[in-house]
Amino acid sequence: MSDELPSVTIIIAARPDQTEINAADASCRLDYPKEKFEIVIARGKHPSVQRNTALRAAKGDIIYFLDDDSVPLASNLRHAVKHFSDPAVQIVGGPNICPSEAPRIEQAFALTMGSWLAFGPSRARYRPIGRLRHSSEKELILCNLLARRQALLDLDGFDESLYPNEENALMDDLQKRGRILLYDPELIVYRRPRSTLKAFTKMLATYGRGRAEQFRLHPTIGSALNFIPPLFCLYLLCWLWLPDAARSLLFLYLFILFVQGLVLVGLKGISRLPGLICLMLITHICYGFGFWRGLFAPLKHDRQRIPIEVKLEYRAS
Repeated sequence: MSDELPSVTIIIAARPDQTEINAADASCRLDYPKEKFEIVIARGKHPSVQRNTALRAAKGDIIYFLDDDSVPLASNLRHAVKHFSDPAVQIVGGPNICPSEAPRIEQAFALTMGSWLAFGPSRARYRPIGRLRHSSEKELILCNLLARRQALLDLDGFDESLYPNEENALMDDLQKRGRILLYDPELIVYRRPRSTLKAFTKMLATYGRGRAEQFRLHPTIGSALNFIPPLFCLYLLCWLWLPDAARSLLFLYLFILFVQGLVLVGLKGISRLPGLICLMLITHICYGFGFWRGLFAPLKHDRQRIPIEVKLEYRAS
């Protein structure tokens, strides 16, 4: 039976001096024939370049991308590779979920990211939503993503001028070519959110900047939804000078936040409601300002001008 399984390379981007790599330890426990997969840790300071370097050296037919702190279920590989029996399927991904033992503040961040009002369709990245289905880059995330190696090589890998959102641009490109992306809610990794409010807000701003840079380099109609938070920030800045009817929309927005928060926490968690409302509001503001920054700031990480060293490290599976 193992001869029928495809070979897999697990690629994990890590910092040069990083000693604790949970994803590598968890990958060793995957229920998959040891001779059928390899674990490659790409150490460096630019994850897009690191992943491309590992991709070009990979031996597996299927690539499984994990972030350094992703902890996959032991069944993930066997469960996911069956989807690639359809030759049109190029990408398979699933959610990354906050572990139940995480501190309360991290649980609140996870609840926020899993809410429709804060993250829209991208909430599926942070909680299992619905059934197995054809999907898009809006629902898939690189910390838990499988792909055909040749499909990625045919596109020259990730756009190294992008980080984050390098995988989003690549998945958009695949869909334009008629390839299928699958979202599988049962393909789960456990991953803790940011541990402090400062780190959480910085992450949100980075997500906004990355989306804006992706739009500049690879514009698609699918990015239209991402303009809502930056336009909301502009609305807040101009609020005092707007007509009464326009200003009243802010109170409608706050009411919608209240309803969404109540749906998420329920009556038993009512004490958490004010904090959750604040986090959803913070999400829109930080993402929005990050988006404006990404629209106008110079693009970074040009590898042709700045050589980036990557060291590949192989772990025994």
